Amino acid sequence: MKKILVTGANGQLGSEFVVLSSQYPQFEWIFADRAKVTLDNLELLKNQLNEICPNIILNCGAYTTVDKAETERDLAFTINHLAVEVIAKYALQNEIKLIHFSTDYVFDGLSSTALNEEAKTNPINVYGESKRAGEIACIKENPDSIIIRTSWVYSKFGSNFVKTMQCLMQEREEINVVNDQIGSPTYAADLAQAMMIIIESPNWISGIYNYSNEGKISWYEFALAIKELGGYNCNVTGISSVFYPTPAKRPRFSLLDKSKMKLIYGLDIPNYKESLKKMFA
Repeated sequence: MKKILVTGANGQLGSEFVVLSSQYPQFEWIFADRAKVTLDNLELLKNQLNEICPNIILNCGAYTTVDKAETERDLAFTINHLAVEVIAKYALQNEIKLIHFSTDYVFDGLSSTALNEEAKTNPINVYGESKRAGEIACIKENPDSIIIRTSWVYSKFGSNFVKTMQCLMQEREEINVVNDQIGSPTYAADLAQAMMIIIESPNWISGIYNYSNEGKISWYEFALAIKELGGYNCNVTGISSVFYPTPAKRPRFSLLDKSKMKLIYGLDIPNYKESLKKMFA
């Protein structure tokens, strides 16, 4: 029986794999939290991987606190770059299939057309820099790995934009949401399901792939969809990001082109609103 190791098992994506695992009893699942797979201690990490001996690694673990990364650069790079390097090396040496998850934050946001896997990367914050360094290390150390770039991830688990909006819309009469950052959300349950299609496919084609739900929207439009589906009475106003300064810059435009994923793995990617309805249900 093949053994699948899921790092970051308590995060949004990791938690969706926990839910999904019951549909795939042909695999032995190892769900690793920070204690079981310690991404900020590289020597310990090597020993832990040797103990687990997986056949497939889904590396969902990451440092994801975007604003805090500006002052915790070393920690962000240890987890998002150096730990990925260790995992990629280990996977290659032991002939393990590796899927590593990355982000739209590897881009600077200056494009006006959907970004494909060949688009030039130029991160504008520490988090994005650390994730791009992880991608480079992953490809260099293990050319057979698959890297999935995704954006605006949300789930019924963990903290995310959808859950924050749900809370605010129930508590307040009015909220402001940024309307000049464009992309598409990713429902983590859809992403997890897509990964199982790749794992079960007879074709393992290494490289970088984009995955997010279909649709081109701003955070403001996403908030309006949440308001509509939740039936909230809160008044939502779109504002420029100039009026909502954050320690870390965000890309203005990070819409991902999913053509490669659809072509190679025949994926039917749902529209963001369909997936949002699924989460609400």
